[in-house]
Amino acid sequence: MSINPLPLIMIEPLVRATLLEDLGRAGDLTTDAVVPADALTEARLVARQEGVVAGIDLVRLAFRLIDEKIAVEVARVDGTQVAPGDLIATISGPARGILTAERTALNFLCRLSGIASATSAIVASVAGHKAQIVCTRKTTPGLRAVEKYAVRAGGGANHRFGLDDAVLIKDNHIAIAGGIRPALERAKAHVGHLVKIELEVDTLDQLAEALELGVDAVLLDNMDPAMLTRAVAMVDGRAITEASGRVNPTTAPTIAASGVDLISVGWLTHSAPILDIGLDF
Repeated sequence: MSINPLPLIMIEPLVRATLLEDLGRAGDLTTDAVVPADALTEARLVARQEGVVAGIDLVRLAFRLIDEKIAVEVARVDGTQVAPGDLIATISGPARGILTAERTALNFLCRLSGIASATSAIVASVAGHKAQIVCTRKTTPGLRAVEKYAVRAGGGANHRFGLDDAVLIKDNHIAIAGGIRPALERAKAHVGHLVKIELEVDTLDQLAEALELGVDAVLLDNMDPAMLTRAVAMVDGRAITEASGRVNPTTAPTIAASGVDLISVGWLTHSAPILDIGLDF
């Protein structure tokens, strides 16, 4: 699949900060002591598990920031399915720079490819239904932009990026505001006409009240499949429907069968296992 890359200005500070964290105050003591300054080498990024690649641009940047003479030849672009043994990229140039940037490059590539792979599995499980798999704000601090990018590389879509994207009124907001009506009325009075409002509901009675008052989307939280199906029928196209809670590749097809528009999955970005990828010399 084709996916638009993140702009360099967004990822450069992140990759630079990660390299600086590794280099500390004295640089790569081991490599500088052991490897001759003029040594050249070639290494291969190779998949050790089946999955989906994400994070190649961060890999390329990690090596370039350490030494501009390092070349990265990409064999599998982001969004590509890989099997164990598949070549992802070839890295060639000064050996010191390749060894110094290796861990930063692999940390990004393995983490983001793990998210893309987990996303791809759930997307595949709901094939044939209209439901779209979306991520949440449950991201690693500082890595939200690239983790949400990885979700897109895996065939999913993004929910809001931050608190300033849209209004999402959840149960705690409703409790403090004094109910659904005052919460919605205050939200509509506060935001501009281009800002969408979504409301979390746990019961069909709450859903009925939300539909009466008017919302752009409803978050149907932790509803069983039967209740989800009834909720989608009640909405009848008047709002976007989003299901959340207990979503995995096994439960997702039943949730999708209810007819919801979106299925949000928090663990894609907070708990997805890495994809095992090695840098072989």
